[in-house]
Amino acid sequence: MKIAIPVADGKLDLHFGHCKSFALLDVDLDNKQIVSRNDVDAPPHEPGLLPAWLGDKNVELVISGGMGQKAKQLFEARSIRVVVGAPSETPELLAQAYLDGSLASGTNACDH
Repeated sequence: MKIAIPVADGKLDLHFGHCKSFALLDVDLDNKQIVSRNDVDAPPHEPGLLPAWLGDKNVELVISGGMGQKAKQLFEARSIRVVVGAPSETPELLAQAYLDGSLASGTNACDH
């Protein structure tokens, strides 16, 4: 499974749609381990672009601090799950918490 997390200064970027890069983490669901991490530059901001762009990278889950309703709907239409309200932590910590079932989501930091 591949998880995408928007990143700024090594931690989750709360400004999902305007982030500069994404950490793409390949995880082994059976062993609950992170297999690899690849950071990629985000494309220029364009409404509706990220769901297709991340889908083309075989992402199955996005962990974010916040996301607008339209973006969430576009991800869901591509069968990409979304977790919003995650804290600003390292991608590895967030992915491992998801794998362990302990990722606490809070308030959607961007609900517009």
